[in-house]
Amino acid sequence: MVRIAAAAYPIDWFDGWQQYEAKLSGWVDEAARAGAELLVFPEYGAMELASLAGKPRASDLQGSIDAVSDAMPEADALHSKLAARYGVHILGASAPVRLADGRTVNRASLFTPEGNVGIQDKLIMTRFERESWYVDPGAEARVFDTSLGRLGVAVCYDSEFPLIARSMVEAGVEILLVPSCTEKLAGYWRVRIGAMARALEGQCVAVHAPTVGDVDWSEAVDSNVGAAAVYGPPDRGFPATGVLSEGVLNQAGWVYAEADRDAIAEVRADGGVLNMRHWDEQDERLGRVKAVSLV
Repeated sequence: MVRIAAAAYPIDWFDGWQQYEAKLSGWVDEAARAGAELLVFPEYGAMELASLAGKPRASDLQGSIDAVSDAMPEADALHSKLAARYGVHILGASAPVRLADGRTVNRASLFTPEGNVGIQDKLIMTRFERESWYVDPGAEARVFDTSLGRLGVAVCYDSEFPLIARSMVEAGVEILLVPSCTEKLAGYWRVRIGAMARALEGQCVAVHAPTVGDVDWSEAVDSNVGAAAVYGPPDRGFPATGVLSEGVLNQAGWVYAEADRDAIAEVRADGGVLNMRHWDEQDERLGRVKAVSLV
């Protein structure tokens, strides 16, 4: 059994590093005291670090990328320290990171209590990332072996593409982490529907952690809509709705749920339906689509 905390996370303004450290430490402390072993922060939650560079830079699209990227080594060190101190796994809020070759990726980092770090770069970029912000796609999907089981990360839009999560499930993922940042209700529901669908077809648990609230100083993350939740397959050993736990729309805070790895194994072996096992049967029929005229 894995106790999970999914964050509905507001992006704040900081006048100094100590304010950011206090905020992050407080969030981790609260979840750890509630018994959480796996803490999931949202996509682009790290954009609040741009505030440390001052408003002109924080409010500029490209300037904010550089400001956040510059701050990430210190932020990563803080996450590692907190993961070790509290004995928890933390998926840190993703951030735009400048690479040595000049490209920018949207990077989510997973920190373990033992001091190990795994990274997953977003693979499929939204129109805003492609056309306005010039954030580049990552190279590959990764899976992470941890003491909590094998984890995968589908960053926001990636969750809307079934073959990405499918490749992770085929590689043994039991818990799929879905950090998101969506500016409108429709965007939130796209990611929510995607996460629920991935849990259904992969017979796994999906953890949805969004940003929430308005940010008047950032063009990149000015409006944020969402609700944190944890989903499973609507089958034996899970709620009929597939919803293990969910928060209130646009209400900041943690949402907690228990992910039973034995229940995941059981539903994959002998569920009411066997989506994971029957997936490959699609391949036998995809080439047999036939157009039939009814006019």
